[in-house]
Amino acid sequence: MAQSNQSAQAVESVEKTEVAKKAAKTASTRAAKTATTSTATEATKTTVTKASATKRTTSRTARTTATKATTAVRSARTSKAAATKSATAKRPASSAVFNARLAAHQDELEQLFMSLYNDHDAFDALVASMAAAYADRPADLKRLDKTREQDPGWYKRGDMFGMTMYTDLFAGDLKKLADKIPYLKEQKLTYLHLMPLLDMPHPNNDGGYAVQDFDTVDPKLGTNEDLAALAKKLRRAGISLCIDFVMNHTASTHRWAKAAEAGDPEYQDYYFCYPDRTIPDRYDRDVPQVFPNTAPGNFTWNEKMNKWVMTQFYPFQWDLNYRNPKVLVAMMGSVMRLANLGVEVFRIDAVPYIWKQLGTNCRNLPQVHTIVRMLRIILECVCPAVVLKGEVVMAPKELAAYFGTPEAPECHMLYNVSIMVNLWSALASRDVRLLKNQIDKLNSLPENCWFVNYLRCHDDIGWGLDEDVERYLDIDPLKHKEFLYHFYEGATPGSWSMGELYNYDEATRDARSCGTTASLCGIEKAIITHDKPLLETSVDRDLMMHHAMSFLRGFPMLNCGDEIAQLNGWDYKEDPDRVEDSRNLHRSKFDWTKAALRKKSGTLQNQLWKGMEDLRAMRNDPCFAPDAWVSTWDTFNDSVLAVIRQHEGKTLVGLFNFSPDPQHAHLNACNGILNAMDVDLQPYESQLIHL
Repeated sequence: MAQSNQSAQAVESVEKTEVAKKAAKTASTRAAKTATTSTATEATKTTVTKASATKRTTSRTARTTATKATTAVRSARTSKAAATKSATAKRPASSAVFNARLAAHQDELEQLFMSLYNDHDAFDALVASMAAAYADRPADLKRLDKTREQDPGWYKRGDMFGMTMYTDLFAGDLKKLADKIPYLKEQKLTYLHLMPLLDMPHPNNDGGYAVQDFDTVDPKLGTNEDLAALAKKLRRAGISLCIDFVMNHTASTHRWAKAAEAGDPEYQDYYFCYPDRTIPDRYDRDVPQVFPNTAPGNFTWNEKMNKWVMTQFYPFQWDLNYRNPKVLVAMMGSVMRLANLGVEVFRIDAVPYIWKQLGTNCRNLPQVHTIVRMLRIILECVCPAVVLKGEVVMAPKELAAYFGTPEAPECHMLYNVSIMVNLWSALASRDVRLLKNQIDKLNSLPENCWFVNYLRCHDDIGWGLDEDVERYLDIDPLKHKEFLYHFYEGATPGSWSMGELYNYDEATRDARSCGTTASLCGIEKAIITHDKPLLETSVDRDLMMHHAMSFLRGFPMLNCGDEIAQLNGWDYKEDPDRVEDSRNLHRSKFDWTKAALRKKSGTLQNQLWKGMEDLRAMRNDPCFAPDAWVSTWDTFNDSVLAVIRQHEGKTLVGLFNFSPDPQHAHLNACNGILNAMDVDLQPYESQLIHL
């Protein structure tokens, strides 16, 4: 093992030497123009030729502000106190706010940047990009920044209620979606997450997560102007716009990748490109495969380039090399430009993967947190109204690090993947012990940890349960996983679910599950079999799951269609571009005909619509304040989950029966919290008790 590590370190040293040689070779010709042109070049989608790059400029105001910011940073290295005084005097009054924010964070930002790159010119380019973005930021967004700086916990309020959707499936394009805002306002949404909408290749785009231009909306969905107009209309309706920002990779059709394919060594250094299998094989010794069945391997041979390129997800998604400072500066520039279009929340995709280092599994490395912390600082300087939502599909022990600390915060909130998985596990097994254990672990995280809770989203249900806890509870992890994914595909006796498997691996017997909430809860099967009692039970099951999810620490997010019990879209099997990915089962067009029934009493849609109204009413309680104390409670019944919320002397108890049978729960007394109580619950009942 020691010999292997030494070999890995040797190869890593060779890689670093090669990078250093490239940097030294080009430094003399590029250093002078790096700070003033690199940001403008990325902002206007450069071609790979030097001639076209020199034609692009930023606006006069942005360029002036950027140049002065860069000068100030350089001066700070020789005389920090004098530079601060001089910079304040020289910079225009319009950038005084930015200057103050930068001054508060500059030392830390520079230290973090230098810890990765030790490249002063690249750091100057980053600061210039920040100054330019601030100068270009619209006045109404600057006013929002000021408001949010006075209310930094705005996203933690009890009335936060979210939804996620695909623009094309819901409305067709961004302009048409803007016309549907009244429907969103009916639900009192405060948060709308639009699935990937940046320019992507067609059809191979991994649901939009293969991005070929981070600065431009996909033409099929609209234009940047359409996105900005939609964001403004949403803000007026009290709805914050969230979009995905894919940090780990680009599409193989991205202009950087095309330049790399053409043989440009500068852009080959934006990725991980190797002439033979020596280094790729060393990576493969330690790096697990993301999709071993559908996209095996971590590298793909590129015929045009005659090199192996790292592609951890799919062959058409090239992993970015964040060891190259140009990559970081360019990507941060894109984030800021999107923020200036009115995006208020970024779901940063696949964050744990973004730093690669030989001899490791390339997951959750310390440099990842350095980059996320820098991103947080950049946003706080340029656009503090914007918050970060991390997609971190990791064990709870890995999650706290992605929030950072109160002194050095990273993500504002995370997707609550583990709770989603445990909710579905509890429903199928009628056993809440794993769920309770997971909730307890998350509740024990520091107060700065906040979650977006959900039942379904665009992705599959990956059965990543805590195997150590399973074994402690005498649950066989593999057998339990097999039971769950077979149950939700309807292949287990007594199952009421109708879903499909995703990424089944015969060798490991691993698989994930797909389907809409309604179909997984039994509503689709009940409709097909004309089983009225099953339909009633399935609706109760669906609403109980939503109530339990919404009661937990964080705020709830619906998957578009959940509010009208939208069923699976089996027609994806008839589309050759979609049939290979079973996740398209729950990525179907929104059924506006069914949505029209939401106001008609007695309809299925009306039942679910009213159920979601009950969720919002529940969360209006003072016990959903951001600083409320939240804890599970023992019920002496493995089928019943109890969660207690307490705030300023008020106590709210939530009880949730995960069983198709009536259940009895007993809660022991505790001084200052509650007296002993006994409660009877009907099948799949949610019960709220105010004390």
